[in-house]
Amino acid sequence: MTPVPIGIAGASGYAGQELIRLAARHPFIRVTTAMGSGSADGARTLPALSGVWDGAITPLSIDRLVAETQAVFMTLPDEVAAEVGPALVSRGVRVFDLAGTFRLRDPALRRRWYPATPDLDTPAVYGLTEYYRQALAEARLVACPGCYPTATLLALRPLVDADLLDGDIIIDAKSGISGAGKKPTERTHFSECHGNVAAYGVLGHRHGAEIEQELRQAVTFTPHLVPLDRGLLATIYVRMRPDVDDQTIASTFAQAYDTEPFVRVRGDALPEIKHVTHTNFCDVGWRFDRTSRRLVLVSCLDNLVKGAAGQALQNLNVAFGWPETTGLL
Repeated sequence: MTPVPIGIAGASGYAGQELIRLAARHPFIRVTTAMGSGSADGARTLPALSGVWDGAITPLSIDRLVAETQAVFMTLPDEVAAEVGPALVSRGVRVFDLAGTFRLRDPALRRRWYPATPDLDTPAVYGLTEYYRQALAEARLVACPGCYPTATLLALRPLVDADLLDGDIIIDAKSGISGAGKKPTERTHFSECHGNVAAYGVLGHRHGAEIEQELRQAVTFTPHLVPLDRGLLATIYVRMRPDVDDQTIASTFAQAYDTEPFVRVRGDALPEIKHVTHTNFCDVGWRFDRTSRRLVLVSCLDNLVKGAAGQALQNLNVAFGWPETTGLL
């Protein structure tokens, strides 16, 4: 088949470069256009991609994306994505957005966390592939989830959907520094991060709203920055209903994920970040104390792959009707 031409807007960032690496080995697509995050950005090459993709990163241009692509991955700042995404969709381009711009369905929450986002005639499809696969087939605008929500939701959705929880949900999550994006800040400066672990966004992180939207209940979500270049681990604390036992939990996860290619259920063999880096897998394990009804879940993924570029490509595969694992295994 003739490869589908795709573009990447925001290609010089960490997720954008990861998309180019993945797309370069995908048999059904071809990166025809890779752009920076602004129209004033100068053209440049990326030495890290030499021999993988030897094109140039050019200034952002909606007209060129429309003319040269059928689908666009956006890894743009939220306020830029809010402008570019709807413009591309209105001109017939399918958009897979890796920013948070279009993830929240509630207008009030969207105005709070992403004030630049316009109201859409047709809401974006939330791109958690395992739970929205059917809707992706016809989607014109896909809002790919954040890395924290992906790890958390894949661990919790089976239990919530089966109505097995009783009480609060507490999420303690830790991400590598690349999850903060490529633009340098004081928080991501080497001398600030090295040898340090810091909580941030406590009781006020926008990914908390995203997680609550998908679980349909309140959570206590605390993210942490850890001195790793990539990887994410979420430890989640819940209490189960009195009638739940070990077999119920195991069978619930088996029913949810036995046929899913990118969720690996580990049971009591708790996953670690090194098990998933540079892959599109999310690994989920747990320990359960029947006496206290406490369940501790551990969920791991690579924040740049299953938490960003890999999941976006997984969504593209579903949307275009290709095998879901194409280019990802």
